[in-house]
Amino acid sequence: MERLLGFDAQLLFDNFVTAISIFILFFALSYLLFNPVKKILADRRNKIAGELEHAAKSQTEAEELKSQYEAKLKNVQKEADEILEAARKKAKAQEAETLEAARAEAARIIERANREIELERKKAVHDLKQEVVSIAALMAEKAVTASMNVDIQNALIEETLKEMGESTWQS
Repeated sequence: MERLLGFDAQLLFDNFVTAISIFILFFALSYLLFNPVKKILADRRNKIAGELEHAAKSQTEAEELKSQYEAKLKNVQKEADEILEAARKKAKAQEAETLEAARAEAARIIERANREIELERKKAVHDLKQEVVSIAALMAEKAVTASMNVDIQNALIEETLKEMGESTWQS
């Protein structure tokens, strides 16, 4: 009778040599393949850890820059408010100055107009006096011509001119 499994010496030797070859091949491949792969994986793990650390550092710096930026924005808003307030004050001062200058100019214009009115009034009074004198002289001439002779007329004219000359020409 033959065995189902024929374990004979040759089979056992072949299996033993195959097992040793597999172990030798395993250690050789482990040395040649597994170690470099492990090294590559370790390098990659270290690289990823470094990048994560760098990213965390960058994020911290970005948050710090963001807080500085927000602080600067607040300062910019304050500065803008201060500039606007200064501009408002300057505009009010300039408005008051312009208003005062306009009032002074209006006062000068009114004063000049009052002087011109006074001069025109004096001129009108003077012209009126001249007209009255002319009309009176014409009336007197007609009246005197009708009732007087030449000698009386000349005496009256001289007397009238003397009286008129003193008061009329002095004003």
